[in-house]
Amino acid sequence: MEILIKDFNELSLEELYQILQLRSEVFVVEQDCVYQDIDGKDQNALHILGIKNGKVVAYTRCFDKGFYFEEAAIGRVVVHKAERANAYGHLILKASVEAIKDRFNTENIKLSAQKYLTHFYESHGFVQTGEAYLEDGIPHIAMIK
Repeated sequence: MEILIKDFNELSLEELYQILQLRSEVFVVEQDCVYQDIDGKDQNALHILGIKNGKVVAYTRCFDKGFYFEEAAIGRVVVHKAERANAYGHLILKASVEAIKDRFNTENIKLSAQKYLTHFYESHGFVQTGEAYLEDGIPHIAMIK
């Protein structure tokens, strides 16, 4: 899997389409969750794409400190269902942490993790903070690195 790091205005129409398609497949259809994925924040995000055979199979979006949280933020962490056995989640998260370090000059990162993925994020140095909460009907926990 090749990792690409792009600002919103650097994304091709095809890349943007594939990103939105992947997010919809997983967050809306697979997780049976009706929510507003296209939230007006993508234009301010740094986009981390995992490309395999010309297709976006893994993705995150990252924000500088002060935009989403006081800390820098990682969100919309997603891997295509058919590619999850390949550890692409680990690769895309690691690339996202490095991109935040390089682009935003910080190592303080916050994310809102789906509760069942707590151990995945802990394996990358994130620590739970606060109580669990529902976000779009799915249990989440805030985590900080």
